[in-house]
Amino acid sequence: MDYHNTEKAVFVGIIRPHDNERTVMEYLDELQFLAETAGAMGDKKFIQRVDKPDNATYIRSGKLEEIAQYCEENQINYVIFDDELSPMQQRNIERVIKNTAVIDRTSLILEIFAQRAKTSYAKMQVELARYNYMLPRLAGMWTHLERQRGGVGTRGGMGETQIEVDRRIVKEKISRLKEQLKKVDRQMATQRGNRGSLVRLSLVGYTNVGKSTLMNLLAKSDVFAENKLFATLDTTVRKVVIENVPFLLSDTVGFIRKLPTQLIEAFKSTLDEVREADVLVHVVDISHPGFEEQMKVVEDTLRDIGSINKPTYVVFNKIDAYTYEPYDEFSLEPPTKDNVPLEELKNSWIAREKTPCIFISAKEKIGIEKLRNDIYKMVAEIHAGRWPFNNFLW
Repeated sequence: MDYHNTEKAVFVGIIRPHDNERTVMEYLDELQFLAETAGAMGDKKFIQRVDKPDNATYIRSGKLEEIAQYCEENQINYVIFDDELSPMQQRNIERVIKNTAVIDRTSLILEIFAQRAKTSYAKMQVELARYNYMLPRLAGMWTHLERQRGGVGTRGGMGETQIEVDRRIVKEKISRLKEQLKKVDRQMATQRGNRGSLVRLSLVGYTNVGKSTLMNLLAKSDVFAENKLFATLDTTVRKVVIENVPFLLSDTVGFIRKLPTQLIEAFKSTLDEVREADVLVHVVDISHPGFEEQMKVVEDTLRDIGSINKPTYVVFNKIDAYTYEPYDEFSLEPPTKDNVPLEELKNSWIAREKTPCIFISAKEKIGIEKLRNDIYKMVAEIHAGRWPFNNFLW
């Protein structure tokens, strides 16, 4: 898949009986942001109300015909579905929507990860995820993967079909990548072991919430940060000293709704930094209308990797971008969090038990000194418990 800025994409989602239409539109906005991160230009969104996705075509035939006609009339390059399509659904959709690439959310995220991977380790992880995604979808594809392999004995024997050859080659590639990654994983585990018993903090959060910007502020480093999804793939670890207390701070790949299971598995070792952290610093974009759902996505992912019970400090970032609509007392609609002023929201979170938190703007450097002081206290307490007779003189 090769995106260019001149290529256009439309987006397709469904509203189930228990879904909120506004939330589904937010999901499609995020899907558009993903496409634009990959290099395509968003054009139009299509939504259909259904009881459940159609097993054969995901959406009903009438809506599919409507999308096909729109794509033909407007020279659309990509139709992107907000859920992962089954191999059968994708083939059936492609029979109706011709001359336009049909992809799903998973393959789009995999494409972005492939574009963003800079180190050989990240590239291997993404390649493994892509092959695992590709394997069940080889039926009906003529991939000619054996041309990449070359050498004697690469072709199947008499009677071996192309799909069998392709499947065997993909399985061999998956096996080889797993072995290569195991070697690197052992090296990384040794590196983590060599860091001694320094206290470890790990920045976690939804993608594009400002983790890398915060990392740069706290560690005085130059981690790549920009307003795009998945700007950081490789884990960055920096030694930080606040007052006279040293600790390790890591910045990991951002999480996202419906993060492909293939990526979670492939990036397992990258996420070891999270598993081995003493404290998780959960960075949240407070200006995002769906920030609470984003927090839940992060918590669910932490649960998946066995890190949900770690001490967590919540950093509500981007207070400079927070907006709200004052509640109209004559409105028939009940008030929502969009009607809540920032101070009221702050007080409600601060009052919650077991949720230590702070409200900052990394971009405008608001609240950073208090953040540093809070981190110092947390690290110093853990450090004192680990070395009770050490008085922090370095």
